[in-house]
Amino acid sequence: MNVKQTRGLRPDGQPYRVLLVDDSLFVKTQLTKILTSEGFDIVDTASHGKEAVEKYTLRGADIDLVTMDITMPGMDGVTALEKIMELDRQARVVMITAIGKQDLVKKSIMLGASGYIIKPLDPEKVLGNIQRALA
Repeated sequence: MNVKQTRGLRPDGQPYRVLLVDDSLFVKTQLTKILTSEGFDIVDTASHGKEAVEKYTLRGADIDLVTMDITMPGMDGVTALEKIMELDRQARVVMITAIGKQDLVKKSIMLGASGYIIKPLDPEKVLGNIQRALA
């Protein structure tokens, strides 16, 4: 019997817990489908940076990974990343961006982001980048 390796499970067999942060419902829906199909547990979502920081402050110990859109109204993803890294230097945050935002991606990596994903979302690239961030 060929058992498919599920990428969303930690070594102990429990699912990785993810906080999705994006102002686009479409992107959140896409990411949810891609990640839950591999066994990840979407524990919460946020629509802007301030909400992401608030949710991470409350639930940080329950979150293995944050996907963070760079461009959002109000507090952007780079600022939210900075605040989350101040709360938890071990936080694993993967930035999500449109093409043409290399300067913001570089700044994010310097601030501690674990990687980045470029839109439009390709399921294999999303999963590969997230696996590298969790390794």
